[in-house]
Amino acid sequence: MGKTLNFLNNLLHRPTRYSHSVGPVKDLEKYVQQDWWKHIFDTVYLMTDGDVVNDPKITKEEVDLIIQALDLKQDDRILDLCCGHGRHALELARRSFKNVEGLDISKYLISVARKCASEEGLNVKFTEGDARCLPYPNDYFDAVLILGNSFGYFEDMNDDLIVLKEVYRVLKQQGRILIDLTNGDYIRKNYEPRSWEWIDNKHLVCRERSLSKDGHRLLAREIVINVDSGVLVDQFYGVRLYSFNEIKTLLLKAGFVDVRLHETLSIISSRGQDMGMMGNRLIVSARKGTEPPSSYIPAEELKTIVVLMGDPKKPDPVKPNGVFDEDDIFAIDELKKALSHINGYRFVYINNHDKMIEELMKIRDSVHLVLNLCDEGYMNDPFKELHIPALLDMLGIPYTGAGPRCLSYCYDKSFVKSVAKDLGIPTPKSTLIKDSSELCDVHIDFPVIVKPNFGDNSYGITYKNVVKDKNELMKVLTWMRDSLGYKGPILLEEYIEGDDISVGIIGNPPDDYLVLPIIKEDYSQVPVEFPRICSYEAKWLKGTPYDKVTSIRVDLPENTRTLLERWCLLLFERFECRDYARFDWRLGSDGVPKLLEINPNPGWVWDGHLNKMANLAGISYPELLRRIIEAAEKRLALKKYLEVIESKKTR
Repeated sequence: MGKTLNFLNNLLHRPTRYSHSVGPVKDLEKYVQQDWWKHIFDTVYLMTDGDVVNDPKITKEEVDLIIQALDLKQDDRILDLCCGHGRHALELARRSFKNVEGLDISKYLISVARKCASEEGLNVKFTEGDARCLPYPNDYFDAVLILGNSFGYFEDMNDDLIVLKEVYRVLKQQGRILIDLTNGDYIRKNYEPRSWEWIDNKHLVCRERSLSKDGHRLLAREIVINVDSGVLVDQFYGVRLYSFNEIKTLLLKAGFVDVRLHETLSIISSRGQDMGMMGNRLIVSARKGTEPPSSYIPAEELKTIVVLMGDPKKPDPVKPNGVFDEDDIFAIDELKKALSHINGYRFVYINNHDKMIEELMKIRDSVHLVLNLCDEGYMNDPFKELHIPALLDMLGIPYTGAGPRCLSYCYDKSFVKSVAKDLGIPTPKSTLIKDSSELCDVHIDFPVIVKPNFGDNSYGITYKNVVKDKNELMKVLTWMRDSLGYKGPILLEEYIEGDDISVGIIGNPPDDYLVLPIIKEDYSQVPVEFPRICSYEAKWLKGTPYDKVTSIRVDLPENTRTLLERWCLLLFERFECRDYARFDWRLGSDGVPKLLEINPNPGWVWDGHLNKMANLAGISYPELLRRIIEAAEKRLALKKYLEVIESKKTR
């Protein structure tokens, strides 16, 4: 125990990240990031909350209460969920509890916990992970603890429910959960709007607090100041406030029974200072009943699906500012929530590209399927999108969506148009050039839209790419080469004023597929001086003239719709699309659709075009994802069946 305290005390004097204060803030809610909990738990947290989280007396008293409330036995398998630096798990291990594990989202705090366990020779396994997707099998733990006010961090209460459902899944029958959380009713009435305290002789923390507009979360701001160096951090966070009845309702909804309020817990800071949300807490327990809910599936029957995604820690040249932003993180969270509603599978997420190959090789024999959502490409290189399925093919791992050949074909806009023409499918007139020196040798009927021949996601296509003469064309070509850095061939394509429409297909033609409702982009709110195109601004940027572009159902003549669907099915099979795809068109002045591009593995995000089409068909986001998974399963089962039949013929 002494070694652990020395180790923690040493941490407080290490250099930490610095920040600049944003000054006076009227609305704290605007500054609270959705994923604040991914960034705030570091050395500064151990300083500001050290009077509680580093106080062995408080920890011992809390563990006494936990053992009594749950009647824990030393052979019980116990998970300290959202364990921080492991103070409760370590204390349980000190008391000879033999099967204790801890999980937390903070890489830093997990490293501290592991170090403390090693220093004391305690056998506690600490894992970095997300509480909404636990890396444990069904029926694994006797008890799960969520302590130290570590519940209610998500902006959406549905995420809290997902956490409880995951806890329910990993608990054994009759297993117990204990949650130690802020007393919402008390805090709403008694929180301190402002406070400050000295942490030690060098550090001062100033706090501001307010309720969110809906009154369901307490928002807080902490400015930590070093007397020599100035502001260390200026950080914002928010915690959902639950009353006992509210948390009871949520536990019952997750499937728990026998929900009990043991007591309200009040503690005193060793510094005699403001306790904030830790000052008055509810201790609530519940039990996993003997009768499993209808959606319950035994662990041995769950199929493991690995979800491959872009690497959020690496640069991404396609995204605004070249990095994953809060919209990307929100989209990932929405995806995880949707997948959590699909029964029968255990989803494992891989997004660390430095270790992707190593991790896939380890689990290749136990994977049912890979849900390939890595449209960023290997190492977030869009030219290496096809490398992901190529890698999976080499490892013999089945996956959803297009293979490498299809992705390669469809990344080349000019090639797509060439094949479409051979199939008798109309396309806009176009010319492919390598550089501006070739302009003298080609005839151009303006206006045209200038596009990088290689690429997707409207990369390199802004409203300025619609040009009316050679002068504007030269400016765009110079921008693409010098500013954008694009080095490939450039497509000069006839600009068509008609409706910008899109067709989505789920399944695998010719026998098992669904054509989703056809949509068009509604540009009616875009100022008239801007071209009607789904540009980079429309897809990626806020505060542009394209902010109010929406997708709506398009009303097409029956013969046009029939022709359009037939062409899409023909292209789907010719380009070897699989499981799902999207096809973008423009209606010519004669009402005939002209193909713009093919999108194999189209955008999977909750607000993407494919999900918008699905919603028009009455298909929810989770159901859309389930159908994509099932399409791959059926395709792979058919392939295996045909291989068996063929092998019998050759005997």
